[in-house]
Amino acid sequence: MVHIYISGFVQGIGFRQFIKSNADKLNIKGWVKNLPDGRVEAMFAGSRENIEKMIEISRKGPFLAEVKSLETEKLPDQKFENFEIIHRYA
Repeated sequence: MVHIYISGFVQGIGFRQFIKSNADKLNIKGWVKNLPDGRVEAMFAGSRENIEKMIEISRKGPFLAEVKSLETEKLPDQKFENFEIIHRYA
């Protein structure tokens, strides 16, 4: 499982929906949310190969995104039922 933070122009352009759509295609479970400081945070659980693909997809983002940095942290596996967009700051 990987915990990531994405910085740059990544809010208000459909970034979370882009991540969810790709996560669903790759059978990735977890979540994605906006942070108050302008970053996007996500948790990816799934096969190593598909998590690596999700990280690369996240580095590019959707059409209007300008990803400046992406930080990753490997964590012990957790079970998630699906991939969800969290619509609140937490």
